[in-house]
Amino acid sequence: MTLMRWKPFGDLVSMQGRINRLFDDAFSDLGKDEENFASWYPATDIFETKDDYVFKLEVPGLAKDDVNVELNNNTLTIKGEKKDNKEVKKDDYHRVESFTGSFSRSYTLPRNIDAKKIKANMKDGILELRVAKAEEAKPKSIAIDVA
Repeated sequence: MTLMRWKPFGDLVSMQGRINRLFDDAFSDLGKDEENFASWYPATDIFETKDDYVFKLEVPGLAKDDVNVELNNNTLTIKGEKKDNKEVKKDDYHRVESFTGSFSRSYTLPRNIDAKKIKANMKDGILELRVAKAEEAKPKSIAIDVA
C-alpha cells in the first residue's frame, strides 16, 4: 500500500489554473481593439468617519488634470481619461491588461453634507475625496447634570 499526501485544495488550485487558461485563450485578443472595451471604472472604496464620507478611487497613471470632480444636487460625479501609451506601437505589444479610455462614476450623497467642505487629494495613484458632514449631522455629546 502506498501512502499519498493529502492535498485538500490541490484540485481547486488545478481547476483555477484550467479556468484561467480558458479565459486567457478565449479573451486573448480583446485588448487589441479599442472597440471591445466600452468603458472602465476605477475600483472604489467608500467609508464613513465621524466627520466625513471618504471615497478612494484607484486611478494609476492619471494626473490630476486627467480627472474632474463635480457635485451637483447631492450627486458626486468623478470623470477621467487614461490615454494610450503613444511611445509603443500597438503591434509591438504581446499583452495588454491595463485599461485606457474615459470613465465616469456617480454617487448619490446623503443630504447631511457640507458641500463647501469637500477636499480632493491624489497620491500614489489613489484619488481620495473627503466629503464633510454638516455640523448638525455629527454626533454630539450631551452633558448630564446632577440634581
